Amino acid sequence: VSPGRCWAFKGHQGQVVIKLPARVHLTAVTVQHIAKDVSPSGTVTSAPKDIAVFVSLLGTSGGGVDADGEEESLLGTFTYNVEKEPMQTFPLQDVLPPRAFSYVKVLVKSNWGNPWYTCMYRVQVHGRMENQKASAKI
Repeated sequence: VSPGRCWAFKGHQGQVVIKLPARVHLTAVTVQHIAKDVSPSGTVTSAPKDIAVFVSLLGTSGGGVDADGEEESLLGTFTYNVEKEPMQTFPLQDVLPPRAFSYVKVLVKSNWGNPWYTCMYRVQVHGRMENQKASAKI
């Protein structure tokens, strides 16, 4: 993770849909940004702040319907805190009934004050594959 080597998007809102290599029962998501002390400007206002995580089977965006006639499922909302460690892991809610998904959508709803762009340095999803018993990092 180096300053400027990020997925940057215009403004303070954006989203990314990630196709997983298999259907996965998700347990957590990790978000990473650079620390203030390595930032050339000494600030991290481009870091994401308020984030929501959705899952679906078809990778739809914005209230779509998947193959089973179900809309996207919200697994959690959280705030990335720039005063804490650069890599932060957030537990996700269980889906009822328990099931595995093929797509994860990470929706950034705000950043820490940069009016021009937001940077995402790393997003990791954690869980276990549909046919796997032990926890694994995807």
